[in-house]
Amino acid sequence: MLGAVSLFIIMFCRWSRDEEEFRYQEAFLADLSARWDINIANNLGDERWVVWKFEVIDKNKRGEIKTFVILYGEKPIGEGTLVFLPSSVEINALRIDKPYEGKGHMSKLVKVMEQYARDAGYKIATIGVEPRETRNMSIYFYWGYDAFVRHEVQEESLVLFYSKAL
Repeated sequence: MLGAVSLFIIMFCRWSRDEEEFRYQEAFLADLSARWDINIANNLGDERWVVWKFEVIDKNKRGEIKTFVILYGEKPIGEGTLVFLPSSVEINALRIDKPYEGKGHMSKLVKVMEQYARDAGYKIATIGVEPRETRNMSIYFYWGYDAFVRHEVQEESLVLFYSKAL
């Protein structure tokens, strides 16, 4: 019996220590730069990512958007951005490195983003998804983004936008 209890304590301590290594927060400029270097490396040959890096950093500096990161230790492993609109805030560019997918990290980051928007006075948040991204769509519905708002064509793809009250 003592062995089972010891194993439980060891497993619990390991889980607790791992959880403490993940942080969900506003991105500092160094975090943004590091995360975008990863995005660029993952999309070699597509020069749009280089342009987008500088656009995102510039818009963050001007306060038009606010990017948040998931840090594992000091390494940015995921990101999401709030786009500030006149009557709502849009959650955009949710990305996480493959080894960390499906572990609840993005849900935790979105909650931090939603709280930031609430604190800034926003009452409505929207999120966009392509119809073919059924997995993402079901996650967004689970998060409460289930009120259809509008559709747009972005870069030749249809994007459906859903909202939720904050």
